Amino acid sequence: MSKLSIARLNQIAAAALARAGASAEMARITAAALVSAEAQGLASHGLSRVVQYAGHLRHGRVNGNATPRVIRAKAAACLVDADEGLAFPACALAVAEAMARARECGAAFAGVTRSHHFGVAAYHLQPVAAAGMVGLAFGNSPAAMPAWGGRRPIFGTDPVAAVFPRSSQPQLVIDLSLSEVARGKLLIAARNGDAIPAGWALDKDGKPTTDPKAGLAGMMLPAGGVKGAMLALVVELLCCALTGAAFGFEADSFFADAGNRPHIGQAFLVVDPAALAGTEVFAERMETLVAAMLADPEVRLPGYRRFELEQRAEAEGIEVAAALLHQLEALAAISRES
Repeated sequence: MSKLSIARLNQIAAAALARAGASAEMARITAAALVSAEAQGLASHGLSRVVQYAGHLRHGRVNGNATPRVIRAKAAACLVDADEGLAFPACALAVAEAMARARECGAAFAGVTRSHHFGVAAYHLQPVAAAGMVGLAFGNSPAAMPAWGGRRPIFGTDPVAAVFPRSSQPQLVIDLSLSEVARGKLLIAARNGDAIPAGWALDKDGKPTTDPKAGLAGMMLPAGGVKGAMLALVVELLCCALTGAAFGFEADSFFADAGNRPHIGQAFLVVDPAALAGTEVFAERMETLVAAMLADPEVRLPGYRRFELEQRAEAEGIEVAAALLHQLEALAAISRES
């Protein structure tokens, strides 16, 4: 293991993506998101994705020179075309648009179409919470879960995230995939040669498995059974039917360099508390609920472990496995001394 600063990892990750074909701005924005995930302890959406995205860029699955733009809009809604690029610049544009429109209209919905993997869903909502507004994020992904009662993958793991700001404390962050676990955890287990717990995945024949490679070739199980499957249906419709994006079963797996341009979708909803009960009432209601939750000493507020890990990483750096660091440096053509 090697420990590197966040700034150094941003440099290496951005260089790797740029060398694979991403524009300088796309590489910078994407690297910052992936390093942030690593800093927050979310390795399945962190530095390992640099390797994955670089492979997609090199094999033409991503337009490295994409320029996201708003292609349709009404007062409180808009659609951003990601232009087949990495998702992060398009999502940043969509969130900025949703925030501006929510200030004007009270609430706003921004969709993203022709997009790619968008990493940690809650990452995109940080500016929303910083502005004192409530945000929700949704994203679909290549098929990994069956429709309830089905025997083949239809839905993605389809993450959902929400942020609720607090007056003088970090925001509450709820962030979850609708599969029992994120599919990236199987990728890490497969890479490390570890077994996975029963109940995470099925093999290609629909049988339960503890082999992560068999799970990656098969299907993920939805969180909460039929309830998780129905929520995944909601996310697919929000992210694809409203935006014109590809459904999960129309996008090739992210876990292969070769394949189609996924054209998946994301959606963001921003609400300004001032348009409803008002910011002061919202803040009071938030703190009343948080106080009731924390009256039980075993309760931990959602998102706070991420913040603690990120603060530690900012002060001490991030530990990176030697094999992964070697991959990143090779992709970036950067020596450890440079």
